[in-house]
Amino acid sequence: MGYVVHITRSAQDDLAYLGKRTAARIIDKLDFFASADTPLHFAKKLKNFECGSYRFRIGDYRAIFDVDSRGAIHILMILQIQHRKDVYKI
Repeated sequence: MGYVVHITRSAQDDLAYLGKRTAARIIDKLDFFASADTPLHFAKKLKNFECGSYRFRIGDYRAIFDVDSRGAIHILMILQIQHRKDVYKI
């Protein structure tokens, strides 16, 4: 059972700011996570973070996301993609 990846407008802007190769690598990795049976196995639950509930580690970058499940459809909503030194700053 796969998950659907929805990238918010702000996360799309974050990707556009990165180079094409880096953005393509991040998209490929997000597709890999979404095709896994349990993508949360690759994620880390965030504590006291206002932007999202989980994060994926993709090299030096982090994808912050929430999980929305509606019946049999599971959605990984990517909220933010930034370098690890900047992503946790509020």
